[in-house]
Amino acid sequence: MSLPVRRRPLAAALLASATCLGLLTGCGFTSGTGSSEGKAATAGDGSFPVSLTNAWGRTEVKEKPVRVATVSDGDTAIALALGVVPVITPDVEDGDKVAEYKQRAIEKLGGKKLTTYDDTDGTDYEAIAAEEPDVILGVNTWDMEADYAKLSPIAPVVTFGDKKESDTLTWQERLRTASEALGLTAKADAVIAANEKALKDAAAAHPEFKGKVYTYSVVHPEQITYMSHADQDPGVFEQLGLVKHPRSKNYSADKNGVSLENLDELESDLLLMTYPFGDEGLLSASELESNKLFQSLDVVKKKHFAVVPSENTLASAIAYPDALSAPWVVENLTPILAKAVAGK
Repeated sequence: MSLPVRRRPLAAALLASATCLGLLTGCGFTSGTGSSEGKAATAGDGSFPVSLTNAWGRTEVKEKPVRVATVSDGDTAIALALGVVPVITPDVEDGDKVAEYKQRAIEKLGGKKLTTYDDTDGTDYEAIAAEEPDVILGVNTWDMEADYAKLSPIAPVVTFGDKKESDTLTWQERLRTASEALGLTAKADAVIAANEKALKDAAAAHPEFKGKVYTYSVVHPEQITYMSHADQDPGVFEQLGLVKHPRSKNYSADKNGVSLENLDELESDLLLMTYPFGDEGLLSASELESNKLFQSLDVVKKKHFAVVPSENTLASAIAYPDALSAPWVVENLTPILAKAVAGK
């Protein structure tokens, strides 16, 4: 499942995840989502108008868009990946530092800082309208049910083809839908290929990862969450060669809590943890890592344990993969995995 979010930095980005986090998701593209018809199928050659079916009717894009607005962080990532700097985006960082990989993309396209609107209370329709966009990207949001009627009078809204797809489409499928509306399907193909190559190259460079059994867990305010459960879609860890623990079959999205009395459930060849809530988590990193049962785990004693940092948005980028993140995630995650596999 690829979860669309108005991504908040650090802890807030992972708050929704105890039962439905899109962790390890969306690294494989599945074609044939069927959201386009007619000339949309050939939009990559720059042919317009383009007609797209969406959950509320149809989106008609008469001419190639120049001014593009976005309503979520995932939509902003899509636009930037396609080489388009949005005229306005939500301020998902709430004034905090922009994720490094996103800032890199902005600067590569000649920008320094995006024009944003305060999205604390939701989409700011007036701010979007003031920028006079040619099209509005909303393929990566779960608020479109409320937004569509107010956004569509401003400009054509590009969104998912069925309401059920709001939380099921992969980032690749969302990217393709947006690329059809922008006449950039060839660029979308290149983006997907580049992301896949980054992962394949990293796996090839680290053969020691192959077959290592891993467990990944997130400390939430209410529980320690066994995130690498059996039903969780394969993602970056597994594309790098790791495999889930057989114990993962005992956990699911609805049954994923690990009690302090059962910390041995985390035992594995490789244990990865993240603490996105800091002192607001069920327990802090120091509290968990000083726990006698935790310290008694072979994986901890043999130093095959590592923390995936949340401060630099790595944990969030793993949880919510998008069209920009894979190369940066690989760059930052592989040294952590390599050290843990080596027991250093």
